Amino acid sequence: MSFQNLLIEHKERIQYIIVNRESKLNALNKATIAELHTAFYDAFQNHGVGGIILTGAGQKAFVAGADISEFSDISVDDGDNIARNGQTLVFDLIENGNKPVIAAINGFALGGGLELAMACHIRVAADTAKMGLPEVTLGLIPGYGGTQRLTQLIGKGKALEMIMTADMITAAEALQHGLVNHVVSQESLLPKAEEILNKILLRAPLAIASAITAVNAAAKDGVNGFEVEMEEFSKCFATKDLQEGISAFLQKRKAGFKGE
Repeated sequence: MSFQNLLIEHKERIQYIIVNRESKLNALNKATIAELHTAFYDAFQNHGVGGIILTGAGQKAFVAGADISEFSDISVDDGDNIARNGQTLVFDLIENGNKPVIAAINGFALGGGLELAMACHIRVAADTAKMGLPEVTLGLIPGYGGTQRLTQLIGKGKALEMIMTADMITAAEALQHGLVNHVVSQESLLPKAEEILNKILLRAPLAIASAITAVNAAAKDGVNGFEVEMEEFSKCFATKDLQEGISAFLQKRKAGFKGE
């Protein structure tokens, strides 16, 4: 499928999803949200894709927020629909996906852009990147999960400071607070993301999916994460990959997992 606002590239089992609105600093509009839903849904269903790297076109911006021009004359109900649809179609879809997603933050990740990065499982940032949630400068608050995921990642106090001051932080500060996993040079950004993802792709795919499910359960209200972990743990015993992993361990060889 062809997209107007995304570029899709494949590198063996890695699929790149690139937000391609460079002249708009890759800002998220309704059309891009819809295309991101389709691209991620298809990637999660594609057996040839082992993992995904999400990034922005160019070097200035990962995603520099939502397209504010679409927020004019929006009612309360419209605002509710924007937030709910975005969460369901893209942000929750990514977080709960069955394959690892790495955000390669190549520049500004602001507002919805930072929320998009936080929905990914791992974040790698260029040392020139800057991050923030500036919504209160417009009279808004983050609406794509930013208040929740930022708090989970860096704690309540720092999350409130970032949201209420609307200040941007550097990549180095983001690393210090646990918002990103790694900071590298701009030139090393995609190679680092690929390095991490290729290591993950050596592991059992069904076990990776179960790990994502179990870890996500830790942050869900009314869900007993320990119960989810035990359920996912037990499900692994029904897989051929577990038998392959045990055989490989006992035979002192590398495992050849097939996601079965």
